[in-house]
Amino acid sequence: MDALLDGLDEAQLAAATTLDGPVRIIAGAGAGKTRTVTRRIAHACTSGAWDASRVLAVTFSVKAAAEMRVRLSSLGVGDQVRAATFHSAALHQLRRVWLDVCDAPFPRLIEDSHDTTVRAMRRVGLIDELDDVTVGAVRDEINWAKISLVAPSEVQRVAAASERCRPAGMEPARFANVYEAYELEKTACGEMDFDDILLMMCHVLSDFEEAAAQVRHSIGWLTVDEYQDVSPLQHRLMRLWLGDNRNVCVVGDPAQTIYSFAGASSYDLLAFADEFKPLAADISLDTDYRSSPQIVRYANKVLAASPVRHEYLRLQSARQNGQRIARTVYDTDAEEARGVALRIARLVQAGEDPADCAILTRINAQQAIYCSALRAQGLHYRVRGDSSPAPMADLDAAQNIAMVEMLRQRSQAEDNATARKLGRVTVSTIHAAKGLEFKHVFVIGCSEGLIPYGSSQDHDALEEERRLMYVAITRAETTLHMSYARSKDGIGAQRRFLSRFLS
Repeated sequence: MDALLDGLDEAQLAAATTLDGPVRIIAGAGAGKTRTVTRRIAHACTSGAWDASRVLAVTFSVKAAAEMRVRLSSLGVGDQVRAATFHSAALHQLRRVWLDVCDAPFPRLIEDSHDTTVRAMRRVGLIDELDDVTVGAVRDEINWAKISLVAPSEVQRVAAASERCRPAGMEPARFANVYEAYELEKTACGEMDFDDILLMMCHVLSDFEEAAAQVRHSIGWLTVDEYQDVSPLQHRLMRLWLGDNRNVCVVGDPAQTIYSFAGASSYDLLAFADEFKPLAADISLDTDYRSSPQIVRYANKVLAASPVRHEYLRLQSARQNGQRIARTVYDTDAEEARGVALRIARLVQAGEDPADCAILTRINAQQAIYCSALRAQGLHYRVRGDSSPAPMADLDAAQNIAMVEMLRQRSQAEDNATARKLGRVTVSTIHAAKGLEFKHVFVIGCSEGLIPYGSSQDHDALEEERRLMYVAITRAETTLHMSYARSKDGIGAQRRFLSRFLS
């Protein structure tokens, strides 16, 4: 057997050796997903089953793509296999075929479309509504509409059937006008946003036969990571990339779908078996090599109460018995912050590295008080919040996308290395911690109104909050501490109660 397959468990080995036809891998938290996928690609290429120059692996973040490239390089195929984000891969393809399909200059990529949104709102007469909150809401809703394949002409139909397309309370008809003006503004200025990269590539693959054939020939084997986060637009691009090709492997976990607000859906992962039947393999990786049995049982319990629990894997831990889950109730937010910081300080005094500790919050606003409490204990920290990517200014994306990704990867690597060298505690939102793992995890604010957030009783929103709790729990390797405060400051009459997900 190929040495590249050494150390894989039975399920991982089945995934890594099924090389032709459609393959679905449902990979639970800590189940060795990246290890399995990269070993599968390396084995297929080194054995001669695949032509490495025609292999494309796509994922959703620059960080995940960089990790995949590093893994593939260590396995000897990193210089040939393409591992990239959806946007980076599509941008490269678009640049390559642009002169064959269009006489106009290649558009300038704008990462932050705030100014374009402002111009669009002015164009339709919304002069008095240009505050940052409204502009941001309109910009985000345009982004959602585009990745959901909702054109301006379809806005009112979608709004009638859902709560979407009403940013900042705007009437759907008015939003449709702004959306249309936004597209006109970009065209007039020779600009494109990130969504346009995928939309234009879809257009090329749909309407330009020769260019489409060229692109499809370059993709003999396609792997899509984090498939539970795919948007309708990304799914459409994936299908157009494939054409009649059935050599596709998708990897994901329905229980880690936490970006529905941004257009992501686990529907395509769950429906893959019907869409691509018959499958060559349908494999579940349900052994968690990261977390202790106590943590895994706790995570399973959260999902077991779900009305759609049949969609989720039940994990089993490969580790020996660990410590029990700690649950603490504090009187106030300040006491909770001090208590958590003190627990971390005691861990450090016992010889633990602060970089192995993480405090996970539901929202950015919870983080400041924990940073103060850590400072009071003499502990350094770094903060990871929910935010958009760093701006790329006026870089020509067609010429500089590779450099931008390299700089981002270097920045992330340096940040991680510095955090470990200096012994920084990580203070992160749960969303920003997805894909990370820590020896000691403190999930704070585990009360109704925080997790689940707000007072919504909508089924889909509640289920997303349940999955968010699951993601938070499964970041922990060895110890997990759950806590909440009965009130904000001990003065108000409002009292908090334990999250329904933990009761």
